[in-house]
Amino acid sequence: MLTAHVVYATMTGNNEEVANIVCDSLTNLNVKVTESEISQTDVADFMKADILVVCAYTYDEGAMPEEGLDFYDDLQSTDLTGKVYGVAGSGDKFYGEYFNTTVDHFDDAFKKAGATSGAEKVKIDLEPYEEDIERLNEFAKELVKNSLEVNAEKG
Repeated sequence: MLTAHVVYATMTGNNEEVANIVCDSLTNLNVKVTESEISQTDVADFMKADILVVCAYTYDEGAMPEEGLDFYDDLQSTDLTGKVYGVAGSGDKFYGEYFNTTVDHFDDAFKKAGATSGAEKVKIDLEPYEEDIERLNEFAKELVKNSLEVNAEKG
């Protein structure tokens, strides 16, 4: 059975909702899911899962969640080769070029750690609506599909 660890950072509750949607979708795909808040999570916890997901917000002009900075730094220096990851998050389109840049930063951190992208990044404006839920469900399906392929290659 595949396992997943979904980590979220939230200020308004929107990214906890994003994380919950991803967790529900993964659970419906027969994945054993662990969910945790970013400040309560050690990157080493990711070593126990096949699929790694970060759901984090961007605020102001591209600022990352302060409570997630240590996690972000640790992520970049951890070897996650053989792990499949995905990044989703909400922000506010009001900030234009800075919209959801935290999603991009975590995507880069996972790449630096040697993990394999399992799905396209999902950027949500404010809170998830019906079309966003559909995108998150597809996101989860892609993560599972690609994780099964990576695990098959490992033997």
